[in-house]
Amino acid sequence: MDSSKKVVLVRGKVIGGNQPLICTPLVGSDVDQIMAELEKIRRKEPDIIEWRADFFSDLDDSQKVIETASKIRELVGQIPILFTIRSQKEGGQPIALEEKDKIRLISDVCKSNQVDLIDYEMDNEPENIHVLRQVSREYGVSLILSYHNFYSTPDDSSLVEKLLQAESYGADIAKIAVMPTSQEDVLVLLKATQEAQKRLKIPMVTMSMGRLGAITRMFGWVFGSNITFAIGEKSSAPGQIPIEDLRSVIQTIQKSIGNV
Repeated sequence: MDSSKKVVLVRGKVIGGNQPLICTPLVGSDVDQIMAELEKIRRKEPDIIEWRADFFSDLDDSQKVIETASKIRELVGQIPILFTIRSQKEGGQPIALEEKDKIRLISDVCKSNQVDLIDYEMDNEPENIHVLRQVSREYGVSLILSYHNFYSTPDDSSLVEKLLQAESYGADIAKIAVMPTSQEDVLVLLKATQEAQKRLKIPMVTMSMGRLGAITRMFGWVFGSNITFAIGEKSSAPGQIPIEDLRSVIQTIQKSIGNV
């Protein structure tokens, strides 16, 4: 591991080390669904659990959101929790909150000390990113700044610039997810990942989505991606595969290249 690069340490998990971490999403629309989903997911021992709160029907009730986050924390113990309200323009569910309300809610969740990481899209207004950077830092929550393109794959230099932009905004972790329309697009994503690994000082998460991009979820870590997303119970994005299958593939690759 390059000693000049930062790692993010969350509840004993090292993001940015030699071991890729597996994150599984929670996508229930109410507390009962989330708890039922979580009971099954936690037995599969993911490294990180992402609560995709844009699926939550009571997102406009901050107290219910925080109470639910507390219940998730109680059930998962020391598994790190990533809190995400994915915007509709980047693949999330429609929500009733205006952006200022969303910023306030994410800030309140940071202050609750129930989550370990938050994800926010870097194409949002810089002042909003700044607010969340300040709040998350104050309360010890790691910030992922992300970019999602569900329609195409920009060229590799543009993808690298997105990752560097996240770093320049103060992100702890940079993330990009793009949609391939050909096998060549998948190679573009992997090339960008490899190049960014040489230039970034923070951990990153990269993936090519959909059926064509599924292979990047399996071995994108070989090129420098530090987290991969898998299905625990239900998928939150196209191309995710079951956690058991993903873990098996990663272990097989690690043995074959001597990285265990």
